[in-house]
Amino acid sequence: MSFSTGSGGGNSTPMGDINVTPLVDVMLVLLIIFMLNAPLTSYPVPVDLPQPTKNPVDPPPDPPLPIRLRIDASGQLFWDNSPLPKSALKPSLLVEATRDPQPTLELETSPDAQYHTLAEVLATAKNAGMIKIGFVETL
Repeated sequence: MSFSTGSGGGNSTPMGDINVTPLVDVMLVLLIIFMLNAPLTSYPVPVDLPQPTKNPVDPPPDPPLPIRLRIDASGQLFWDNSPLPKSALKPSLLVEATRDPQPTLELETSPDAQYHTLAEVLATAKNAGMIKIGFVETL
């Protein structure tokens, strides 16, 4: 750090200037080190891809109709456009989860619906054994 006293006069105060060149040099060296080490720190992510088979499985001839479960802004549930109390949700999902093949549960939420209501419905569906759960976008 260097100090200079202005251009003249006896009443000038010392002025401190920081030399930023060493700081820039260190930052550039660190940047180069991180750029060189970035590819070394990556690791592979295992992905289970479907494998081709000689005997493909035919889809079921008549897949079941999906279940449309709607959550409105007040938290009220609607099962295929019919009001459903929250206490009847788990028994209804248990019945649907035992069907073979299992129908898809399509969740549609109002943009003003509270998140905890959706989280409760998702937890109930998972605990009931529902595997096929989809989200429907509302327009």
